[in-house]
Amino acid sequence: MPKRIPVAPESTRCSTCMLSELCLPLGMARDDVAKLDELIKERIRIPKGSALFHLGEKTEAVYGIRSGSLKTQLEDASGQIQITSFLLPGEIVGMDGLLDNVHLSHAIALEDSEVCIIRIDEMDELARHLPVLQQQLRRLMSKEIGRSHQLVMALGALRSEQRLAAFLVNLSQRLSALGYSASEFILRMSREEIGNYLGLTLETVSRLFSRFARENLIRVRQREVHILDMHGLQALAGTDCG
Repeated sequence: MPKRIPVAPESTRCSTCMLSELCLPLGMARDDVAKLDELIKERIRIPKGSALFHLGEKTEAVYGIRSGSLKTQLEDASGQIQITSFLLPGEIVGMDGLLDNVHLSHAIALEDSEVCIIRIDEMDELARHLPVLQQQLRRLMSKEIGRSHQLVMALGALRSEQRLAAFLVNLSQRLSALGYSASEFILRMSREEIGNYLGLTLETVSRLFSRFARENLIRVRQREVHILDMHGLQALAGTDCG
């Protein structure tokens, strides 16, 4: 089970958090962000490999990732798994459970992670006094839908090498937005997990990593990735802006 930790100090509240420009407070006025401090008072630490929540559990909260990373996945009656997203700091997990108040996926930590708890009942109460909160939730839901559409497009329309190239470009952009290097990073997910997410076999993913390295698009050492030719990778993915 996730281990609860004490209320975060003032330096980690929404009004002072370094992730406020990416997470729920994005674009909100300073006074409105300060009101979120009344809503978000708890954090949970999730050890690597542990579940934050499981498919079918009652949705009592959504969670803002403060540190670490998580994956969400579906599982059918036969135990077949489909990974549906990889989530980084500043992103919200659990939004898909708001409609029927039941989680529609499992959320599992890819590494030791911490999340801020946004309780549904308290969020509904605060939203009555803070209308902009509803706008923020719609923005986050739209982002979640957009991410799902990207996955569907990748699985249905892109060749295998395009899928992996697009995945690496997208991950690079998201890490850059967090202030990390856009060209050098460590993959927190395994190649098997990447393949599952992209609808590719482990062998195909491994072969493509080797091919990208031979073509000097990337340099790879185990889970360490160094992008050598971002424009080439973007062109392969079909996202090159020139």
